[in-house]
Amino acid sequence: MRIIESIADMKKFRLKLPEPVGFVPTMGYLHEGHLALVRHAKSENKSVVVSIFVNPTQFGPQEDFGKYPRDPQRDLAMLETVKTDAVFMPPVEEMYPPGYDTWVELGKITHRLEGAARPTHFRGVTTVVTKLFNIVQPNRAYFGQKDAQQALVLTKMARELNMDDLEVITLPTVREPDGLAMSSRNIYLSPAERKGATVLYQSLRLAEQLYQNGERDARKVHQQMLDLIQKEPLAQVDYISIANAETLDELDTIKLPALVSLVVKFGRTRLLDNIVLR
Repeated sequence: MRIIESIADMKKFRLKLPEPVGFVPTMGYLHEGHLALVRHAKSENKSVVVSIFVNPTQFGPQEDFGKYPRDPQRDLAMLETVKTDAVFMPPVEEMYPPGYDTWVELGKITHRLEGAARPTHFRGVTTVVTKLFNIVQPNRAYFGQKDAQQALVLTKMARELNMDDLEVITLPTVREPDGLAMSSRNIYLSPAERKGATVLYQSLRLAEQLYQNGERDARKVHQQMLDLIQKEPLAQVDYISIANAETLDELDTIKLPALVSLVVKFGRTRLLDNIVLR
């Protein structure tokens, strides 16, 4: 496994990699969800590159960039076990040199949900991922459904910026046995918060059951989800959304495909999760 820190070296090494090349961008502190993406990429490509880069431009001023969990040696050991070909680990100044002032921005799809809660977030995401795509030049890139809006945004970005040689692939959320979506931020949770966090998936499954039982009124589904979450005393609802799964337009009447998503805070930790009704 080759560990690469400079853009120039990554570009040189890319020329030696057998094609097709799969790419898994990460911010490190890896878990089984990341490894599932790498394994899937290995099954579809002759080479796989993983990036580890905690991207400062997608964090707001009051967010957790400085405290975001980091353990690069642990990450590298995990990536060795899944036979990753190369790990691109650039320092911040390599990606954003002094005077950097170029951004990639999408329109209204980034102004909703996480974009409404974190106004500068997606500008940072789309900019850094565009840079990574340009540096690694993958044939396929892999993202998790847990970050559903991000996956939609990046798929739309690749299509509309004519990245025609790149396929953006979204894979199912990997969950703990009790249903909690795997996330690097789960490490922040106290034992009591970790126990209470299972209410996210429980509320999503409730929405699914209500739909299967014939409920189509999005407001009623929203209210029942809220009622369930509020039974957990440590949970603070940031938002619950029932939206068109392709445009993220909020729905009054549930029509398929629909993205049911939510963000719930436990202390200072924001946890997000979703399911798609198909």
